[in-house]
Amino acid sequence: MGELLLKIARQSIAASFGLTPEVDKEALVAQFPELAKEQATFVTLTINGNLRGCIGSIIPHRRLIDDLVANAKAAAFDDPRFSPLTPEEFEKVDIEVSLLTVPHSLEYDDIDDLRRKIRPGVDGVILQLDGRQATFLPQVWEELNDFDHFFAHLCLKAGLPQNCLAYHPQIFVYQVEKFKECDNSGCGA
Repeated sequence: MGELLLKIARQSIAASFGLTPEVDKEALVAQFPELAKEQATFVTLTINGNLRGCIGSIIPHRRLIDDLVANAKAAAFDDPRFSPLTPEEFEKVDIEVSLLTVPHSLEYDDIDDLRRKIRPGVDGVILQLDGRQATFLPQVWEELNDFDHFFAHLCLKAGLPQNCLAYHPQIFVYQVEKFKECDNSGCGA
């Protein structure tokens, strides 16, 4: 399944450059009915290990294939942190697709309780406070593997002070199944 998802994501971006035909979603759904199931996805693009775009859905709201195609194109062309991907960059980009479980609320009493309940490297986290929200996929723990740094950056991503845990934000957690393209240097997972 992972190979198929990565191929669909790559073809979605390639079609935007006119390099391949658009993804024939209905033909793929007929061949792989699991693509019709509602599923939330994230598509992450990297070049030489550096983030180049990451867009996704948190809550399942459309067919897996529709979510994947839309998020692949959005990661390439609509991530506000980056200029649109160029054809030259497309040649070098590595793609990762994450399938998300449905998030659930994580009840906690205080920061120490949250520290005990969060599973670094396993849990993706959604933080909500005062109408602001941000999420980090579980993969972010690889770079921000310390609880305090992870949450300080997540607070900042939401446009909140880095000590926003002191204000007891609502926390949701989810897990992912991820699939990653491997370049010549390998990708480990």
